[in-house]
Amino acid sequence: MGRVIVAFSGGTDSAYLAWAANHVLGPNAVAVTADSASLPESHKRDAEAFVQRFGIVHEYVRTTEFDNPDYARNDPNRCFHCKDELFTRLEQVGRARGCWHVVYGVNADDLTDYRPGQNAAKQHQVAAPLADAGMTKAEIRDSPAWRTCPPGTARPQPA
Repeated sequence: MGRVIVAFSGGTDSAYLAWAANHVLGPNAVAVTADSASLPESHKRDAEAFVQRFGIVHEYVRTTEFDNPDYARNDPNRCFHCKDELFTRLEQVGRARGCWHVVYGVNADDLTDYRPGQNAAKQHQVAAPLADAGMTKAEIRDSPAWRTCPPGTARPQPA
């Protein structure tokens, strides 16, 4: 993967993934955050502080999951619909830029939980490098990116 779009929520796992992708690929790794009513302004500020601290290229993409009645129903599959919307938008960004790969920060521990967003990732062929490498949440939190993280950054986010 020479160029990647990192689905960056500002949570622990996506922050680590954005940091690692930037470390390896530099400006060929772009962290993209959903600009949505479901993301509080405080989380946006924290995400921006993180990417600024590490010199990570960062953008927002508008998502409209609240327009989807399946998301608004707020049932146990809500995260599927949120991630489906996000990954659809990220695919559009990738196509506009020449087929960049989309990656997200699910980790090995997440694979044992009920996480409907993982189904959306599979449907959209979004890669999960942290899970693929077998990295656990504990290993991510012990990483250099986590240890030097500004206060308030990298809040856990649902997958």
